[in-house]
Amino acid sequence: MLDGAKALALPTKGGQTLEIEPTLDNVINWKSFDADGSVWFKAQFPTSGIIENIQDSDETTNKLIEILHEAWLTKPNTLEATTGFNVETRLTFPKHWGLGTSSTLINNIAQWFAIDAFSLQFKTFGSSGYDIACAQNDTPILYHLEEGKPVTENIVFNPAFADDIYFVYLNRKQNSRDAISAYRNRRNSIAPVITKIDALTQKALQANNLSAFSNSMTEHETIMAGVLGLPTMKSLVFPEFNGTIKSLGAWGGDFVMAIAEENPTAYFKSKGFETIIPYHEMILDKKA
Repeated sequence: MLDGAKALALPTKGGQTLEIEPTLDNVINWKSFDADGSVWFKAQFPTSGIIENIQDSDETTNKLIEILHEAWLTKPNTLEATTGFNVETRLTFPKHWGLGTSSTLINNIAQWFAIDAFSLQFKTFGSSGYDIACAQNDTPILYHLEEGKPVTENIVFNPAFADDIYFVYLNRKQNSRDAISAYRNRRNSIAPVITKIDALTQKALQANNLSAFSNSMTEHETIMAGVLGLPTMKSLVFPEFNGTIKSLGAWGGDFVMAIAEENPTAYFKSKGFETIIPYHEMILDKKA
């Protein structure tokens, strides 16, 4: 996707909200709640710190100030040094799942400032913008970059074999920025690969049976393993699994997609992976 390949994206049921309340103080009081109601992040900093991009000793606070500063640069009249806000964000999925904590925050902040979320994402995280496109849509989409600009197409994806698709959490959160850096350091002549990936995305979208879909996912996984110089997740972690394993998001972290004709829950639990989510429990079932 970083180099223009097309990706199929499905909206998840989980998301994140942002609520702002103006105050008479010249500070930002920020609280971020996890899905269980616990506070996973809390900070207080002067509004002038956003305007002047004054860094804090805490890394997470620094990143938040950077995002807010970039948003302010785009639309300065949203914040003034003499105004303040109480801000609360709430996740509806566990933070460690990695389903877009940062991207949904970027999208929400962009809505707060009434600015372009893709531009804000590119300036602060430098990703493909795929996660922003996902945050902005509640139906399946095809997404790609065309001359560096995001292109989103709403599509229909409602496979008859959805009950044979599961999402398995790998018990670790992958850093997307590190994964992007690793990819950029390894890629060589990528144009032929993009052509193959685009064709496989279309094959997956048009697959009318489980076998065809599984084959496209296996081929996709094999190609990306070669590009990254890494083993496939199936060969590395699940070699004896009777089905297909497809990496999702940053390679080797967060979730994999498992495709199997029989419920694989017992198998994954025997391997120490307790979070196995059926397709219809993870994916928002809404037609385009």
